[in-house]
Amino acid sequence: MNRENKRRSYEKGYYKTHACTESFTCKVCGRPVVSAGAGSGHRNHCPNCLSSLHVDNEPGDRESDCGGIMEPVAVWVRKNGEWAVIHRCRRCGALSSNRVAADDNPMKLMSIAMKPLCLPPFPLERLEEMTELMGGAGSLRR
Repeated sequence: MNRENKRRSYEKGYYKTHACTESFTCKVCGRPVVSAGAGSGHRNHCPNCLSSLHVDNEPGDRESDCGGIMEPVAVWVRKNGEWAVIHRCRRCGALSSNRVAADDNPMKLMSIAMKPLCLPPFPLERLEEMTELMGGAGSLRR
């Protein structure tokens, strides 16, 4: 059974209380995705490219009619130290947070985590000037 038909096959809220054990093919990278190895009963993104589909309005409800590609745009660390991926829908712009699975691609996770450092929202050449404007010493030399 494919992911698009799940909402029609089960009653509302089914996936909030039941594990999702079906496999699917990633719409972005084309790799087969199985629930085994995720470390959880709720596999919701591809472990290779970390992409997902916009199928939920609330986790597990399968109520979204959007169906767009949810692309990984950031990672964050929860209070308990667990990492989570922030996904943004390419079609409607909705944001969601999903736990990192045990078999997720560590290089992809690190590349997403490092993106703000590699592509800062300001020119690095102006760092000294901006530090001075904010009341800091402004010098990068010791």
